[in-house]
Amino acid sequence: MRTRILPAATALAVLLGSVVLASGTATADSAKVLPVGSAGDVVVDGVHKRVFISDPTQGKVVATDYAGTVLGTVSGLPRVEGLALSADSEQLYAAVPGDDSVVAVSTRTVTPSARYATGENTAPEDVVLAGGKLWFSYSTGTTGNIGSLEVSGEEPVVTLGQDDESGWYGTPKLDATPGAPDLLVAGDPNTTSSRLGVYDVSDGTAVRTASAAGSHGRNVDFALTPDGSRLITANSDKYHWILRTSDLAETGSYPTTDYANAVDVRADGTVAAGSDSWYDTDVHVFRPGATKAVRQYDFPNTGNTSASDTLAAGALAWEPGGGRLFAVSGNSRGVYSLRVLTDPTKSVTTLTATAPASATRAKALTVKGRITASVALPAGTPLTVTRTDLESPKGTSLGTKKTTDAKGTFSFSDTPPAGGKVTYKVTYAGSATHTASSASAKVNVSRATPGLKLDRNGKVYAYGTAVSFTAHLGTTYKNRTVEIYADPYGADKPKKLIKKGKVNSKGNLSATVKMTRNTTVTATFTGDARYATKSVKSTAQARAKVSTSVSRHYKTGKIGSTTYAYFHKKTNPLFTTAMTYHKGRSQRFTMEMYYDGRWYSLGDEYFSLGTNGKSAVELAGERDTGIRVRMRSSYIKGTSGDNVNYTTHGAWKYFIFTK
Repeated sequence: MRTRILPAATALAVLLGSVVLASGTATADSAKVLPVGSAGDVVVDGVHKRVFISDPTQGKVVATDYAGTVLGTVSGLPRVEGLALSADSEQLYAAVPGDDSVVAVSTRTVTPSARYATGENTAPEDVVLAGGKLWFSYSTGTTGNIGSLEVSGEEPVVTLGQDDESGWYGTPKLDATPGAPDLLVAGDPNTTSSRLGVYDVSDGTAVRTASAAGSHGRNVDFALTPDGSRLITANSDKYHWILRTSDLAETGSYPTTDYANAVDVRADGTVAAGSDSWYDTDVHVFRPGATKAVRQYDFPNTGNTSASDTLAAGALAWEPGGGRLFAVSGNSRGVYSLRVLTDPTKSVTTLTATAPASATRAKALTVKGRITASVALPAGTPLTVTRTDLESPKGTSLGTKKTTDAKGTFSFSDTPPAGGKVTYKVTYAGSATHTASSASAKVNVSRATPGLKLDRNGKVYAYGTAVSFTAHLGTTYKNRTVEIYADPYGADKPKKLIKKGKVNSKGNLSATVKMTRNTTVTATFTGDARYATKSVKSTAQARAKVSTSVSRHYKTGKIGSTTYAYFHKKTNPLFTTAMTYHKGRSQRFTMEMYYDGRWYSLGDEYFSLGTNGKSAVELAGERDTGIRVRMRSSYIKGTSGDNVNYTTHGAWKYFIFTK
């Protein structure tokens, strides 16, 4: 069958309605952007595996393969609209209203092969094959009519005015079907009259056999059933109507969504019904004889508004002799895409599965669920189950004996041998009538807590000491591996794995850390099927290096058992402190004076370290002779500018002033 599109003004009127969002629909299987500015007719060539789309805005016909890849373009076809394939699929006929002609295009080479003039100011918009001829619709002014084109002879023969009595307002649309080769149908897409006409063209002229008007609105699109006994129409409402072609009486309908705008019928009678729906289902598929959709598609949103992509008017076409359904959609940016819907006649199945959030290892639990579909599956439908856990990361089959009841529900019991996260995946393999589906349920199965210890917590070590940290692992199931990480204080030193391995026969694993900073050491057991993950920490601290040298004194000597540096009273002592460097670090300089048998504080002050880790402090000013003084430099955790080392005090330096 074939599809068509309304003029842009009519399509816009359809788009401006409101829609209702539906649920439980499937999305299109694949899509590719088309290089077109509008979507006219869509025809599928099953012999050469090609899709042809007319573009009235840009005046061209585009040919793609079944994946949407462009194979060729025929330009120079002003306002090109309707398309039709020859019986042997060698020629594509295009109605070109801007050129008053029907143009033939080779389907093999995608190049023009002939041009047939239909008469001045006829502006043909649609074309079909019936009764061994090409039939086209046209209008002169506001009055529409039907003409025929005979191309089998030496010269083409055009006959206009084949329907002078119907009084079409504007150009009508046409349809025909190979199963009823002498039948032609015309419909009014321009007014809300729903006017239709049926013609017998067996003798080369259009003899009207039935005519009717209704109240369903414009005939946006319509398609004959394969035997020609029924006509299905899309009239911008929420039904696709079924009419008997013998007298155009209504015999039923397909419930779809508001703004029905496309229809095509496969050779076996399967109906594809489309709607122009911003927020609702776009395509509905009905199996022969059924009026409940077996499959529905809701296009995604690829534009820049809240509305999703919409089906172009008349833009549905079945693959001849195949299972694909092609649709052309447009978004709010004016971008059109060819959507390829595979397995459109299969009912979409949905599986759900539930299980307890938590369970005890080695005790039975129950998994429940349900499978639903637009066409219900019979009781006894087989399902396969796979259990994935720490012991079987690639999954263990639990068999295909799980079956559904008449409502599609199922349940089964299982005893998980392993703890941790256990996943049950339930799968329906699909069939000739239903799509495959699967669902998963996750259970947190209990595991025992292992014993894990780590020594050295709270210990303090001299700068640079190599310290061995030992982790002890208690009883586990299979995993005996422990990881030991060291995380030195300071953002510039990241946490690092320093040892990973199996514990020895006593359950121990050791790793050595050179203590230049306070360090948090972590021992981690990653768990196994029966014992949970566990981590323990131990924080040890490292002192900073601190030393101070005294200079400018003229001698040293002892007072009691303490060595003093002697300075002349006019000499300024210089104290140079060397300390482990860290960015932003300062040393605390402290002074005390000895008086009456005790040391008294003279105050302290912080001095920044240079990048070489040194800080020089000179004592200036007046001083008395005979006064004993001492000083020391210290790193104070926190107040010295950082916390990467343990508080460390340097040795006291004693000095005295003389004349």
